[in-house]
Amino acid sequence: MEVSIPLAPGSTIGILGGGQLGRMLAVAALQLGYRCIGYAPAGDNVAADACVDFFENGWGDTAALAAFASQCDVVTWEFENVPLSAINAIPDSMLAPNPKALEIAQDRLSEKRFVEELGAKCAPYMRVEGDADFARAIEHLGTPGILKTARDGYDGKGQWRVASAREAEGVRFPGRPCIYESMVDFVAEFSVILARAKDGTMRIWDSTANEHDGGILVHSVLPAGPAVESQVEAARAIARQTADALDYVGVLTLEFFATEGGPIFNEMAPRVHNSGHWTIEGAATSQFENHIRAICGLPLGGTETRFASVDMRNIVGDDATGAHRILLEAGEPHLHLYGKREAREGRKMGHVTRVAHKYP
Repeated sequence: MEVSIPLAPGSTIGILGGGQLGRMLAVAALQLGYRCIGYAPAGDNVAADACVDFFENGWGDTAALAAFASQCDVVTWEFENVPLSAINAIPDSMLAPNPKALEIAQDRLSEKRFVEELGAKCAPYMRVEGDADFARAIEHLGTPGILKTARDGYDGKGQWRVASAREAEGVRFPGRPCIYESMVDFVAEFSVILARAKDGTMRIWDSTANEHDGGILVHSVLPAGPAVESQVEAARAIARQTADALDYVGVLTLEFFATEGGPIFNEMAPRVHNSGHWTIEGAATSQFENHIRAICGLPLGGTETRFASVDMRNIVGDDATGAHRILLEAGEPHLHLYGKREAREGRKMGHVTRVAHKYP
């Protein structure tokens, strides 16, 4: 068991990535008396709004990464596709979570094999390196199924649904390693989000039922319903084993399908997660605050749900100019806008959370 001295107020947290998750992490850090510095290639880096400094440099710029790290006391990340070469340019002692989690999560095949060894059940799958492999996978696993790039896919990117063998003939193979997996006949989708401290202490939030559209999360709700609630404990056991096996520090997310045969693992995100945004208003401690607490060596906060029901919806692809009108709607809406300059299809511009009090 590791005993650590908490980072003192005024210490600096480095965040790799410039998106909304980094922005919300930086806000949580500010509340705890820390300052944040961000690092990401040039772009619409909305996390910069909450950071005292922001490096807009390429992931391969080792000199810039070294200068960034030299100003930080601890370094974390806000998305799982930070190149490992950039991670390796930063001293291991400064990184949290364990970079091994990032390495595993960046390759779907490694990810599935890792959790299977811990007892998780995955949809049947095969590695696909080319057209011949794809044809064999279709023959062996059948259809419907889904072809996914082994690396770099998220929010529905790098995925092709295959409804029939005839449809598979029209799929243009992307020319890089993929996996093909059978479609899961599921009742509901849910995620297990946990926080693990340096001493191994864990806290787990309630699991929402999640709805996706085109691979993008659009809606999360509590209570999650009997299909999810009956399978949460089994899924939590896998999540705990995964966090311990990785000696993980911070917030970790595992996504599952609730099926008639029990929970089926979908994917892992070694970071805070969109399906946990409701925790800002709805839980005793948000996922963002607990991630900061964990990587800074502070005690974890409680994760109990504070309300009888919680409803979180993403604002996807819509211009946020008129979003303040949401505050006039019923249901005590809590609006979060991410400050992104340009709306486009599939882009998350913000989210709104509604909570129902336990005592009317």
